[in-house]
Amino acid sequence: MDFFTVLLLILVGAGGGVALANTLRKRAGITDIQRDSVLLLERIEKVFKVVMAEGYFSEIYNYQDQKKILYLLNDPKKAMIIVKSKVLVGFDFAKIRFQTPVNGEKKLIIESFPEPEVLSIDTDYKFYDIQAGILNHFSGADYTQILDEAKQAMNERAMQSDLPKIANNQIQYMMYQLASSMGWQLQLPEADQKQLEALKAQAEADSRLSKQLNSGSIFEK
Repeated sequence: MDFFTVLLLILVGAGGGVALANTLRKRAGITDIQRDSVLLLERIEKVFKVVMAEGYFSEIYNYQDQKKILYLLNDPKKAMIIVKSKVLVGFDFAKIRFQTPVNGEKKLIIESFPEPEVLSIDTDYKFYDIQAGILNHFSGADYTQILDEAKQAMNERAMQSDLPKIANNQIQYMMYQLASSMGWQLQLPEADQKQLEALKAQAEADSRLSKQLNSGSIFEK
């Protein structure tokens, strides 16, 4: 046999060996999966953000995209996504504007207080009933768009809930208690100050009621 015949037999034998190995591997249920990940750190920033309330939300998000073939036939694709999220609402203290006390007065004056905002959304997505069209298939960009829209909808739903109000009440009363424990007086902007006074009155009423319940005097009459 000449050189080319021997080389051909070697290649055929090698190919047969690879095919046999793949067949045996499939039958044995062995798969060769490789995963690589690369961590990229873009930047680190110092922040002073405080979480005051958290909420848990579930939502069914329906996605549908209509596409016409030759401007005549509809070729829709659709998917149903169940979204579960944990939303943290709080404040960015870097946005607070303070007024410096004068003459050593122990009075904390806040000129401007930020609005509550969503600090983070931890979201879990599950796709159901994915139906692609004949030519209108799902792409990676479609899935990215779906997830972005679902997250934005969850953000809007959280801000329309009671979370911002709860966070606002929490931060005002916490700052009041902190200032009082240090012998300082807290002064907020007018609207916030009225809300704080209402919270203080409610807290004092709850405290009195709790003491009466514990002492049993409320049942003596």
